[in-house]
Amino acid sequence: MLVSIRRRLGVRLRSALAAAVVVAIASLLAGAVLLVTARSILLDNISTAANDRAAQVAAGLKTGSDLMTLLRPSTSDRTVVQVIDRYGQVVGRSYALAGQGPIAPMRPAPGDHDQWQGRLPGDHDEPFWIVAEGVTTPSGDRTVLVAESLDTVDDAIGAVIVALLLGLPLLTVATGCAAFLFVGRTLRPVEAMRRQAASISSRNLHERLPVPAADDEIAALASTMNTMLDRIEASTAAQRRFVGDASHELRSPLATVQANADLLEAAELPSSAARSVGRIRTESARMARLVEDLLLLARVDNDELRLRRQDVDLDDLAFMERERLAEMRPSLAVRAAVEPVRVTGDADALLRVVRNLVDNSARHAAHGLTISVGSRSGWAEIVIGNDGPPIPAADRARIFDRFVRLDDSRSRTGGGTGLGLSIARDIVQAHGGTLTVDDVAEGAAMRIRLPLPVSEPSGTGS
Repeated sequence: MLVSIRRRLGVRLRSALAAAVVVAIASLLAGAVLLVTARSILLDNISTAANDRAAQVAAGLKTGSDLMTLLRPSTSDRTVVQVIDRYGQVVGRSYALAGQGPIAPMRPAPGDHDQWQGRLPGDHDEPFWIVAEGVTTPSGDRTVLVAESLDTVDDAIGAVIVALLLGLPLLTVATGCAAFLFVGRTLRPVEAMRRQAASISSRNLHERLPVPAADDEIAALASTMNTMLDRIEASTAAQRRFVGDASHELRSPLATVQANADLLEAAELPSSAARSVGRIRTESARMARLVEDLLLLARVDNDELRLRRQDVDLDDLAFMERERLAEMRPSLAVRAAVEPVRVTGDADALLRVVRNLVDNSARHAAHGLTISVGSRSGWAEIVIGNDGPPIPAADRARIFDRFVRLDDSRSRTGGGTGLGLSIARDIVQAHGGTLTVDDVAEGAAMRIRLPLPVSEPSGTGS
């Protein structure tokens, strides 16, 4: 679950949350240390004040000073004092302790000290820090009890806690927002690089990622990615040159082979030799188609596919291919449902698309093939199907890749090169359309969709 949450959160939000959590934990620890330290210092001040007051009273008792004078508090004094004799009787007290017994049970020996924290009897609700000091006076042994109020300590600690409770959420939110903004600014070059990288394909390998002006890790990443694109472009260009050059070089010897095969076929040869000549003609024709396909793909990859723009009647292309297929495969039942549809494009290229799909469908048909032409919602549609084996859903996108055959029966025995569907898709996309596999109950079907001219009305055909 944590992994899925992390995947849904972006880098900015994760960084902001991490910064906020770190600041919150650090603030809590710092606040705890502050509270402990502040309380310790305040208690130490209280203890020091109480000890000083006890020492003052004890020194006065030793010299026989007037007890009432010794116990008289200052205007800002929050300290109360009791003097206890050896029998536990109160012989002197501050005015606030009038009528009360001893405030603490401590009775240290003369010269010793003791301390204790507790509450005073009576109406005193706040805790006190009580210091006891034993002293020998001319009137006998006495115990001086000095109680210092801890109310100031509690008030100070409470103020610190309130400040932490109010400031900690504000500090956490402010840190998270600042981290979110700063990380967003830092990631702007990365987002620009991502958008540019998403637009780069085999058609525009010359494009490069933007390099930030700052000399930092992101700039180093952009430079490294651009260097990688340089290598990919060089490798791809070399591969395309090789395909184009090899295809051009193969055309002449193939033409020679085909011409000699024609001469041999015209001669009166034994049956075994005639069969060999027939196989040579078949394979040379297949090789010629492969070379032409490779040359076309090389032009597509190099953006050298130049399409003419003219009116093309798709219904004429469909009728032409239906008649051609009827002559080639008279045993194959061809059904057509054709409506007049006109698009703007390259007639030869579109004829090649329809012919590739018809030939491909005919190779896999069991008994019949269907061709339908119509228009719908601003699109011209050509659907070519057969009653052969269906195309698995997992392979419906893969079959448009180059040199892909779903099984040995698809192409080799029928003379296919494994490039027809890829070429058809490239030509259709160059016309602004799509070529997809239809989801049909039986058999297989390919659907071509081409944009209709703006002035062309849309029909309701299939």
